[in-house]
Amino acid sequence: MTTSVREQALACRQAAQAIAELDAAARRRLLEGMADALAADEAAILGANAQDMAAAAARGTAPALLDRLRLDAARLAAMVAGVRHVAGLPDPVGQVTRSERRADGLLIERVRVPLGVVAMIYEARPNVTADAAALCLKAGNGVILRGGSEAQQSNRAIAAALARALTACGISPAAVSVLADLRRESMIELLQLSDIVDLAIPRGGEGLIRFVAEHARVPVIKHYKGVCHLFVDASADDALALGLLIDGKTTRPAVCNALETLLVHADIAPRWLPQAAAALQARGVELRGCERARALVPAMKEATDADYAAEFLDLILAVRVVDDVEQAIAHIRRYGSDHTEVIATGEERQARRFVQALRCAVVMVNASSRFSDGGELGLGAEIGISTTRLHAYGPMGAESLTIERYVVRGTGQVRHPTSR
Repeated sequence: MTTSVREQALACRQAAQAIAELDAAARRRLLEGMADALAADEAAILGANAQDMAAAAARGTAPALLDRLRLDAARLAAMVAGVRHVAGLPDPVGQVTRSERRADGLLIERVRVPLGVVAMIYEARPNVTADAAALCLKAGNGVILRGGSEAQQSNRAIAAALARALTACGISPAAVSVLADLRRESMIELLQLSDIVDLAIPRGGEGLIRFVAEHARVPVIKHYKGVCHLFVDASADDALALGLLIDGKTTRPAVCNALETLLVHADIAPRWLPQAAAALQARGVELRGCERARALVPAMKEATDADYAAEFLDLILAVRVVDDVEQAIAHIRRYGSDHTEVIATGEERQARRFVQALRCAVVMVNASSRFSDGGELGLGAEIGISTTRLHAYGPMGAESLTIERYVVRGTGQVRHPTSR
């Protein structure tokens, strides 16, 4: 008998309550068991992934998406290590973030509690199945996973290992539910279950995220794209700036924290930009620049307005020469996506201006954009990056999957009848 989307979501909500009622030590044991189960099922998971990879290659899937889909022994080991790391993180559930004793004796506390049921909508990356499950359970939530059809076999194999660990701990496997029906109509139904689902987190291309945002009746954490900039100030150290550029653009160009646009101060551009361009071109990067940049690097293609707004997710970089930090800020405000912005500078005054002027989720001063990642920022595995100003902004870990509520303790105090 086929289980409906609503029935599956209700089962997840019931199981989520059981997760929320576990103490911190029990949740840690559960996650350790999940890591053990993933490691034990290595052959089955890699075999399932090989099926997905073969089918995706036959469909002519782009190399960047194939890279996101692929699992090997090293990536699976990293997945297992990620779950273990989350298991060892401080438990956010029950944390008291504020405590105040009033003159009348009332104790007012703000306490972290689970969200409830999280719907994860994602493409290609099978590691999200384990990461999302670990983070949601660590925060006392249940999770409904709706992966893409391209990773269907991989996701099922990973979920089967996680289900075995849940059962071993006496928890219903519905706490980590994989949506069996991958039709868009079923995804829309899930996104409209506002009486059951508490939050939706889409991870994937801009089209998927906009689709989720347009059809959801539940709150959505989203970032449409990562148009990340590096501004090289006139005072920047040449080698430092070049290192940030090479790392930010070429190490993994298909990820959302990769650089997409380079802004160079006019005073340093004649000396620095040609050597930077040569280093990038040696690594296969196509450059598209403004008139001033092309005058210094004639081999550079002409940049269009669309290039400055683009998330290439490829070895392509837009370049612009700017007069000062203010012009760099103006450019980022026009074309940026509130993800991650980087400044290379030797002056604290310029760094402070850059940080204060931009409202993006993450700002880097003399550090690579590639550090804009939950694991690198100490969150453990990352469930997503929010550029939506809700309760979470930037990379999200387990703490971002809880909310604060008030707990008030008294000894019989009543409010004065004349007060409003």
